[in-house]
Amino acid sequence: MKDLNEAEAKRHRAKMANRKAVQDAEVAEKTLEKGLLIVHTGPGKGKSTAAFGLALRMLGNNRRVGIVQFIKGAWSTGEQPALAVFGDRVVWHTMGEGFTWETQDLARDIAAAGRAWEKALELMADETIGLVILDELNIALRYDYLDLEAVVAAFQARRPDLHVVVTGRNAKPALIEAADLVTEMTLVKHHFKAGVKAQAGIEF
Repeated sequence: MKDLNEAEAKRHRAKMANRKAVQDAEVAEKTLEKGLLIVHTGPGKGKSTAAFGLALRMLGNNRRVGIVQFIKGAWSTGEQPALAVFGDRVVWHTMGEGFTWETQDLARDIAAAGRAWEKALELMADETIGLVILDELNIALRYDYLDLEAVVAAFQARRPDLHVVVTGRNAKPALIEAADLVTEMTLVKHHFKAGVKAQAGIEF
């Protein structure tokens, strides 16, 4: 550990005091409170994981959470039984039937996406729910299983206090434009390339 003399410690205190003043002033300027449309996209791992982290945060603030999975229906993920512990504070609907290369049936994929979207609209209309997670909706939009304009319009017309999180790579520009917060997960390195298979607790 570096030894600090009194002069260095004093300079540090002054620097941090100035930084705190700037930070406090910036925070004080932010007075708007509203429901956010949040998009997690990009080729990197962690988009759904981040969304489920927000679910825990919302539950910790005594708000209910609604979840619709659009594509991953064939997978059993660890988040579902974990969040089931919260009882009816979490409403979870797995509506997908697997990835497109698994179903190999376009009409079936479109129909499944339509049913999932109807469930999403139902959850968004439930005033007891504070956060709705639409897992892999971006994939359904990418393949034009749903009408993009109708989806964006529904988000824009949602009640003012509702937070919505959309996950999946290749988010459409119109959705990004409508969103309040967009995070792109960037792939730097992935163990799959080194021959490591999908593992419980990490991928699902």
